[in-house]
Parts: sequence; structure tokens; C-alpha cells
Amino acid sequence: MAGPAATEEVEEKTEFNLMLDEVPADKKIAVLKVVRSLTGLGLKEAKELVESAPKQIQENIAKDAAEAAKKQIEDAGGKASLK
Repeated sequence: MAGPAATEEVEEKTEFNLMLDEVPADKKIAVLKVVRSLTGLGLKEAKELVESAPKQIQENIAKDAAEAAKKQIEDAGGKASLK
């Protein structure tokens, strides 16, 4: 006999936090440009964010937007994850 947990549907996560995990020194400028375009931050603020990785870049964004942003960061040479 299956318990009540077996009949419950697992709720799919719909909002994600985008984390910048790592930025290689030779890719910093490319990643910085992506971070600025994603966040709308000024140059100084974006530079501080990139240099302080690992750091959260965006909070509570839709899955599609989060995956697209993660791909942009990875294409620029950085490492990102969704939490």
C-alpha cells in the first residue's frame, strides 16, 4: 500500500537565483559585459560583483530567463549555476 507521499506531485521550481561561481582572469572583461547587460549595473558595481565571485547576480527569475543568462555567462567564459 502506497503512503500519501507517493501520490503527491513534486512541485517544480519555477523561480531561480543566478549565481556567478567563477571568473577566469583572462575572461573577466567578457563576463563583466554580460553581467552589466543582465543586471543594468554601472561599470564599477558590475566590476565589484564579478571580482567578488561566487556571488548572486539575479534573484527569483523564471527558469527560461535563468538558463539563458547562465548560457551567456558560460559563453563569455565564466562559470554560473542556478539555485
